[in-house]
Amino acid sequence: MRDADNIRQVDDLGNVDWMGFIFYPPSSRHVSEVPDYLPRHCKRVGVFVNATPEEIQQRQEAFGFDIIQLHGHETPDFCKALPHHLKAGTKLIKMVQIASQKDLEDTSQYEGLVDYFLFETKCEGYGGSGKQFDWEILRHYKGKTPFLITGGIGPDDAERIKALNSQLSTVNFIGIDLNSRFETVPALKDPTLLHDFLEIVK
Repeated sequence: MRDADNIRQVDDLGNVDWMGFIFYPPSSRHVSEVPDYLPRHCKRVGVFVNATPEEIQQRQEAFGFDIIQLHGHETPDFCKALPHHLKAGTKLIKMVQIASQKDLEDTSQYEGLVDYFLFETKCEGYGGSGKQFDWEILRHYKGKTPFLITGGIGPDDAERIKALNSQLSTVNFIGIDLNSRFETVPALKDPTLLHDFLEIVK
């Protein structure tokens, strides 16, 4: 997100936990400057694609990020070293593209180095595809790291998400990342759609 008034609207909903800010110039949601309003209720998430530790550190200082999401090809070694550049207590999310059970198994190299995984639909490039992967794959997740899912989740998926949460009660499924299908234009969210969807899911 990047529009101050829209950020305030979503922050005031009371049922959104985290809010993301994307720092990837090719993205239509790229944030180029600090908005006049930053969330006070939601945790702030900085989203980066193959950025340097110095860039991430600089953005954290400007935006006060609680969480850093790594959305590129960041290696386990990078994830291990990055916390030395960040404020104490900063959480790390590593995005993992999913198309098969094998992709879940590849997360083992990041165990103990990040706090969360974000499972995204496998696609070309670094932006979201707007499509859902086969959620049945998640039944095979054996890792200890909690995860969120994203990719094409829309207002009509609330009951499916509730059912998925029940089905995955034995694994560390902790949340969903909502994006394009809750937007009126890129980076501008519809607060009513978000509120109504999350009231059902939560």
